[in-house]
Amino acid sequence: MSGILSDLDFDGGGARRKPSYPDQPADKGLVVRHRTSGYVGPIMKFGAQWLTMKDQNGREHKLRIEKGAFSVGGKTVNLVAPKVVIDHTTTITASGSIAADDTSARVARPSRILVEGLHDAELVEKVWGDDLRFEGVVVEPLHGADDLASVVRQFGPRGRRRLGILLDHLIDGTKETHIANTIDHPDVLITGHPYVDVWQAVRPATLGIRAWPVIPKGTDWKTGICQAFQFDGSPGELWKKILGEVNSYADLEPGLVGAVEQLIDFVTAPD
Repeated sequence: MSGILSDLDFDGGGARRKPSYPDQPADKGLVVRHRTSGYVGPIMKFGAQWLTMKDQNGREHKLRIEKGAFSVGGKTVNLVAPKVVIDHTTTITASGSIAADDTSARVARPSRILVEGLHDAELVEKVWGDDLRFEGVVVEPLHGADDLASVVRQFGPRGRRRLGILLDHLIDGTKETHIANTIDHPDVLITGHPYVDVWQAVRPATLGIRAWPVIPKGTDWKTGICQAFQFDGSPGELWKKILGEVNSYADLEPGLVGAVEQLIDFVTAPD
């Protein structure tokens, strides 16, 4: 059987079984065919959920990675992350993706990602900066989320002008969750992490500690952290030391990694 039903598989009783396809490492430069759109061309970049390929006309397309969504040499496959060989031609970004040959920044998209403060922006830049420049996504600090509804209105999200927002302490009952619940727009996505501050999204093991200190209520959290670490400088100086220990996504808690990658997918998704 050929055609669009050729991949269906049925057992003897007529029940459909889920088709299975062989894994295919998504090496940079591998020529693939996107089975839905028909685009054919080499892989330029491969990430956790999306890949970028260049079609026959030299246009780039960002496509979601799904089981059986691509074919290679006429055979349907599951594209999986390639085995990384560190040499002079392969570059791995801090976010864990394979960098494209052309790493120059793209023209900025109208879409934006907003984070609560400067420290959030610096951490996102350090880990995802290469990916964001490749995609042409600008990250801006909110300097607090109290007036988030006004910020969204002024931005004017619509169509290709999407807005992704990353909030701290996004758990039930917090001020941040209440603020997030007041925003309801199809071109706005709010994600967040459960930590009191983005500092806490750095894994304790990255800093050589067992856990982040518990700061009593009523004490400024960052000031309390400085005191717990017996650090004589300012919170800003301590943050620079903490940020200096972060080299990749592996140094961060999964709650932050997933939230940021979800926002990047949202603001760069094809229409």
